[in-house]
Amino acid sequence: MTTPAARSGTGQPAELFFEDLVPGLTVDLGVVTVDGDEMVAFARRFDPQWYHVDLDLAGESRHGGLIASGFYTVSLFMRAYVDHLLSRAAADASPGLEELRWLAPVRAGDRLAVRVDVMGARPSTARPGLGTVSLTGTMLRLGPDDRPEQEVLRTRFRGWFAARPTEAEPAGPADTPEADLPEADLPEADRPDHGPTGADQPASDPAETRPAETDPAETRPAETRPDEPEQPEGGPAKAEPHD
Repeated sequence: MTTPAARSGTGQPAELFFEDLVPGLTVDLGVVTVDGDEMVAFARRFDPQWYHVDLDLAGESRHGGLIASGFYTVSLFMRAYVDHLLSRAAADASPGLEELRWLAPVRAGDRLAVRVDVMGARPSTARPGLGTVSLTGTMLRLGPDDRPEQEVLRTRFRGWFAARPTEAEPAGPADTPEADLPEADLPEADRPDHGPTGADQPASDPAETRPAETDPAETRPAETRPDEPEQPEGGPAKAEPHD
């Protein structure tokens, strides 16, 4: 029987699992181009500081023009991470991040190369069946020749990923609980204590008719057979009936 397919971060069947995300692995998350209108709209909605939204003030400042909100930049990273890794991987939630740094201003029209590096991986102690993967994400501004010019963002974080499903072996005779076996198939020592009954009980086995234990005070004389002489004293012992 196969374990139900794990879902990727976007809900499709996963093709990458915890075991695939080994330390040292680098995943290319593509190149994103910063859209100026989107950059400003994000800032107006979530981070309306003047150097993000006021073209004139930003132009007169040391920034020399509008710069992106750092949270817009990390949102671009997140989208690339989902599109190029989480959409394929059996991703669960993330327990959080340890570092988020904005290393250089980001501007409209910038082309940013995105990647993620696996730094460590271990089975989760909080979530059985999941593994905790430590990751470093980076964004690098590309020059006209497509060569990296400057790192603009770095983040260190952790993610939970499901372990690869395994196929269970079909149950064989050795895996069948003894309670489910017919009594005839049980080992003799495991049969019910009542033993054979009725016609199956040997008539000549005195061990099956005597009590298991007797009080010394109640011990009876040994069974007398017809061809044995009478007891020296006290008369013949009373013979026990046979089944």
